[in-house]
Amino acid sequence: MFTPGFSETSALLAVLEQKSFTKAAHQLALSPARISELVRNLEERLGVRLVERTTRSVAATPAGDRLRERLRPLLEDYQATLESLNDFRSKPAGTVRLTVAPFAADFVLAPVIGRFVAKHPEISLDVSVDRSFVDIVEKRFDAGIRNGERVARDMIAVRISDEMPFVVAASPAYIKQHGAPKTPQELTNHACVRFRFPNGALAPWRFSKKKARMFEVQVDGPLTATEPGIGITAAIDGVGLIKLPLVYLAPDIAAGRLVTVLDDWDKPKVDGFFLYYPSRRQIRPPLKALADFLRDAYRRTKAGQRAADSAA
Repeated sequence: MFTPGFSETSALLAVLEQKSFTKAAHQLALSPARISELVRNLEERLGVRLVERTTRSVAATPAGDRLRERLRPLLEDYQATLESLNDFRSKPAGTVRLTVAPFAADFVLAPVIGRFVAKHPEISLDVSVDRSFVDIVEKRFDAGIRNGERVARDMIAVRISDEMPFVVAASPAYIKQHGAPKTPQELTNHACVRFRFPNGALAPWRFSKKKARMFEVQVDGPLTATEPGIGITAAIDGVGLIKLPLVYLAPDIAAGRLVTVLDDWDKPKVDGFFLYYPSRRQIRPPLKALADFLRDAYRRTKAGQRAADSAA
């Protein structure tokens, strides 16, 4: 009986899971023509259609779906067996595929990537930055980085950052022309830069005082955006007030391009970020190296903050 080769089964799984020959080719670093040839050869030699192809979509046939369900665990075991040889290497090696929220990519991962690569030159990071939630199992990522609220309970999660505070700010020119709001309720008389989540909802402006119950202010303004960059530039140019995590605005506040307002009012914080991966999957050596590195970097940052607070 014909036994499919690794290249053919890998091509089939990539096509069925990506629902695209082009995306499968990108994942496996092959040409779409080669992927198509491998799948076609597999179908011909098995004597059954595995993939339904149209000009607009790619989907598994019932036979293809059954084969995918049976093959995926086998290929994962095959990969894990090969990677177990890393135990005999002096350093872990391989590729770690990550899906990362933009905020975490900018302020958690980017500042330490250089040190990680220098420490682990045989590990490659393949980072996909996406504002939407991504199912790491379905999309074949090794791990993800999201805030704690977005991590499913059945995942193993490693904390890699603290909570991050919000601030409200505006340009000195805007404050000079319109004045600074003294209470959150006064924001309804001001122009505000708003942000929209991937699901279409607007980011709320919430406040409290002395740990009292949070309340929300309905703000309005001439600009609504999905990314912070355009909003920050608009605020610097005097378009209106902006509310973002402090790390986004800190350089412009330090340079005097923005000034904060409502500092004595409490605002919800961005939940801390976690590296997470499926609990049922044995952690691969390169992913373990990354998890250990990010955990240690977070602990060093915490220690440094405590030392700075003590000195102050």
